[in-house]
Amino acid sequence: MTSTPRRPAAALPDPRDEGAPAAEADLRALFGESTTVFASMAGPAHLLEAANPAFFAGIGHAATRTGLPLGQLVPGLAEQGFIALLDRVYRTGRPHTGRNTRVLLGEGAHQREAFFDFAYEPRRDVGGNVMGVRMIGVETTQVKHAQRLTAEHRVLLEQIVRQAPLAEVLEGMAKAIEDLSPDVLVSVLLADAEGLRLRHGAAPSLPDFYNQAIDGIATGDGVGSCGTAAHRRQRVIVSDIASDPFWEDFRDLAERAGLAACWSTPILARDGRLLGTFAMYHRVPRVPVEADLALAGIFADTAALAIERHHAEQARLDAEAREKAAQDDLAFLLKASTALSADLDYAQTLQRLASLCVPTLAPLCAVDSVEQGRVRRIATAATTEHARQLLAEYTPVYDADDDAVVRVLASSLTEVARRAPTGPGPWQDLDVTGYLCVPLTDRGRTFATLTLLTTGDQAFDGHAVALGEELARRAATAARNARQYTQRAALARDLQAGLLLPDLPTLPGAELATYYHPAGEGLEIGGDFYDVFPLEDGRWAFMLGDVCGRGALAATTTALVRHTARAVASFLPSPEAVVQAINHALIKRHDSHGTGFVTLVYGHFTPTETGLDVELVRAGHTFPLHLTADGVHPLDSDGPLLGVLPAPKLGSRRVGLTPGESLVLYTDGITEARNAADELFDEERLAQVLVPSQQRAPDILDTLTSRVHAFTEGRDIDDDQAVLVLTATRPVERPSSPCLAEE
Repeated sequence: MTSTPRRPAAALPDPRDEGAPAAEADLRALFGESTTVFASMAGPAHLLEAANPAFFAGIGHAATRTGLPLGQLVPGLAEQGFIALLDRVYRTGRPHTGRNTRVLLGEGAHQREAFFDFAYEPRRDVGGNVMGVRMIGVETTQVKHAQRLTAEHRVLLEQIVRQAPLAEVLEGMAKAIEDLSPDVLVSVLLADAEGLRLRHGAAPSLPDFYNQAIDGIATGDGVGSCGTAAHRRQRVIVSDIASDPFWEDFRDLAERAGLAACWSTPILARDGRLLGTFAMYHRVPRVPVEADLALAGIFADTAALAIERHHAEQARLDAEAREKAAQDDLAFLLKASTALSADLDYAQTLQRLASLCVPTLAPLCAVDSVEQGRVRRIATAATTEHARQLLAEYTPVYDADDDAVVRVLASSLTEVARRAPTGPGPWQDLDVTGYLCVPLTDRGRTFATLTLLTTGDQAFDGHAVALGEELARRAATAARNARQYTQRAALARDLQAGLLLPDLPTLPGAELATYYHPAGEGLEIGGDFYDVFPLEDGRWAFMLGDVCGRGALAATTTALVRHTARAVASFLPSPEAVVQAINHALIKRHDSHGTGFVTLVYGHFTPTETGLDVELVRAGHTFPLHLTADGVHPLDSDGPLLGVLPAPKLGSRRVGLTPGESLVLYTDGITEARNAADELFDEERLAQVLVPSQQRAPDILDTLTSRVHAFTEGRDIDDDQAVLVLTATRPVERPSSPCLAEE
C-alpha cells in the first residue's frame, strides 16, 4: 500500500511531469552523468581543508563547511570503516584505491546508498613528511544501478514476451527491485475490471497477514497510499505512515508489519485505464530522491506492459473458451436434435430428452407431461439407477400451488432457483440444491416440462438456462412430430385394417394364408388389398388386387372394389361378370373419389370330392401361380386394367387343385423388391422359392416372405406387398344347405 501526503510531498515533483517524455526523464534520473568528487584533509584528525561542490552535494550538505574533521562532518563514515582507511594512509604514507565501494550517505529519512571508485593519496610537505590525505573519487552509483537494472529489466521483458504467468512476472519484478534497493519492500496490487478495488498481485517481502488484510481494498481518497494513488491516478508519497492522515485506518496494521513509509505509483494502461498500483515500502521514515521516483516510474511502466499483455492473453483465451463453448453447445444441440428425431415415438422422444440432459446439463432430470388433465412423469434420468428410481416414483400433483412443474405448466414461463423445489419430493434424499424447470410448448400450449436438478455446490447460470430452453424448444418440436406421426400411423393402421380381413375364415376343403406389408413407415394407406368371402351353393369368392396410388383416394377405390364385389357376387353367374361390374363401378365413380386404375385377380372356388374347382379372371395383374407336385405353373388369363375401358374384354381360366396343390396370388411389390445392388427379386426367383410346392399354405407364405426379406436385407420397400395362398387340403362332401358354408 502507498500514498502522497497533502503537505511536504508537493516539494518532490514527479520527474515525468517536466517537458521531456516520462521514460526519458526516468532514465536520465537513474543513469545521469557520473560525478567526480574531490576533498583535501590535513593532520591525523582529517580536517577538511578544501572540497569541490560535488563532494558537499554527495554527502548531503547544501552549504560548504570546512575546518571540521571529516568524521564529525559525516558521522556515518567511521562506522563504515572509511575513517580507519584514512588513518592507515596517513600513518603509512601508502595510497589506497577502491572500486564500486558502497557507502551510505546522509541520515534518517534522507539516507541514501551510493557507490564510488576512489583513491586516497598522502599529502607531503617539502621534506616528504605526510601532512594529510587527498581523496579523489568518481561516483559509480548510476552505472552500477544501470547495469543491474538493465539485466533485471531484460529478464522481465523476456518473461513478458514469452507470456510467463503474470504472478511470476510481478514476483520477479518485486524481487529485482528489492535486490537493487535492499531497504525497499515492493508491493503490486491489481485493479479489478471496474477499477473499484485492488487485489493482491505480488509482495514477496511483506508479511502474509498484511497482504491478506489489504487484498481487496477500495480505491478512494484517504485509503492508504495505494487506494489514494489509484483513485487520483497520481503518485502518492507518504514519508511517515505514523503521522499521515491517509493511513488512519491502516496505521495499526502497518505498525504490526514494521512499515514506516510508503510511496505508491498508479499503474496505468496506454488508454488511461487503471491497472493497479506499484508501491515501495520502507521500515524507517524516508523521503524519496529523484532516482527512487524514476525507478518506480520505470517499473510501473514495466508492470503496465505485463498486465496489459496478461489482459490481452486472457481476453484471447476467454474468446477461445467462449468460441469452444459455443461450438460445444452447437454440437450438443445438433446431436440432441438427431437423437430426438431418431425415433418417431412420443414417449421414447421424451425419454431421450431426459437422457441427453444427464450429466451434460445436470445430474438429475425429469420430464412431466399433461395427459387427459393429469400430470404424468413420463421420463427420468440420473447418474445412478437408485437416484433415477427415487425421481421416477414422484409425480407432481396437478392442482398443487407449491409445485414448480405445475406453476410452469400454468404460466409457460421458465423457473430457476438455487434451492430445492418447495413442493413434496425426494429432494433431501437426492441432495437437491437447485432446479431449472422449462416448458415444452406446442403452438402456444405447454404440454410438458423439462426439470433439471442440481446437487452439491452446482448452480444454473444464464448459459445453462439458455441451453436448457433451446433444448426444450427442439424437444417440443420433436415430441409434437412424434405424437402426430403416432396418431397418423394409428389412423392409417386402423383404416387399413378396415379394408382387410380382420380374421381369416375357415374354409371347407382348403387352407388360406395371407400377407400384407405396406411400403414406407405406415403413415399412408397402401394400395394393395385382398378378400375372401362365401357365396351361394358352397362356393367362395377370393380376390387380390392393387390400386394405383396410396392414401385416402386409394382407400376409397379399395373399398369400392371390395364392396362392389361382395354386393354383386351372389347375383352374378361368373367371375367375369363380377369383374365387369367392378369395372363399371370404377368408371362411374365421382372424380373426387379418384380416377386411378386397378389390377385384379378375382375368382370363385368350389370344394369337390377331388379338391378345389377354381375359376378366375386376371385383369392386368401379375400371373397367378399354380403349385403342383411337378413345379410352378403361371396361369395365363388375358384381361386389361380396370377403371380405364367401359367394357374391357375379359377371359376366365379354370384350374383344379388336388389336395396339396396351391394357388398363389401376389402383387408386384414382391417381384419388384430390390436388393442393395438394385436387382429385382423377379418372377424367376419367385418360382425358385416356391419349389418344392407340396406344402401347407402357412409354410409356403413363410418361405416366400422370409426369402424376400433376406433378398432386400431388411431395407425399406418401395411398394406395398400382398400375398394370398390357397391350398387344397382334402375332399369334402358338398354341403346340403348354403347356410353351412357361411363364415
